[in-house]
Amino acid sequence: MRKYYLSLVVVLCLGASLTLQSCLGSFALTNKVLNWNRQVGDKFVNELVFVAFWILPVYELTGLADLLVINSIEFWSGENPVVAETKIIDGKDAKYKVESDATGYTVTNLTDKSQFRFNFDASDRSWSIEKDGQEQKFMTFVDDKHVKMITPEGDFRTVELSQQGVYAYEQMVGAGNFYAAR
Repeated sequence: MRKYYLSLVVVLCLGASLTLQSCLGSFALTNKVLNWNRQVGDKFVNELVFVAFWILPVYELTGLADLLVINSIEFWSGENPVVAETKIIDGKDAKYKVESDATGYTVTNLTDKSQFRFNFDASDRSWSIEKDGQEQKFMTFVDDKHVKMITPEGDFRTVELSQQGVYAYEQMVGAGNFYAAR
């Protein structure tokens, strides 16, 4: 009887591996639990919670939910239902509501109700800002160490993702003067 169950499990795993090819998914629910765990306390408390969640089996259940349901929804619809999140941020002059989804962030000034959106385009790995129906691309990833950033003239310059590269870009666009004036 035990050999039958082992054979059944092997067949089911092989069948699942054939149907789930190239669909790794983001495992957003499991990652949310892990990120929450990292913020519970110091490293010792985090480790205790981590072990407790393996024993309870929180991680096993979230991983299974991601694997069987949430990642499938993400694959077929292009959006992960767990990713969406809303936060309220107290700014210097107003409160802002920041809503995130799979493609970017919508920022709403709760005082004057003005709104703008940051959009990520995965096809060319670029970020743009959208306000009042107008969209302007401002950054495109070139590789892991470089991005193309917009300049005040409206053209794009390649910037190295390092302290020196960011400093050079700030100097080029005059951001250093902006920060000094604050």
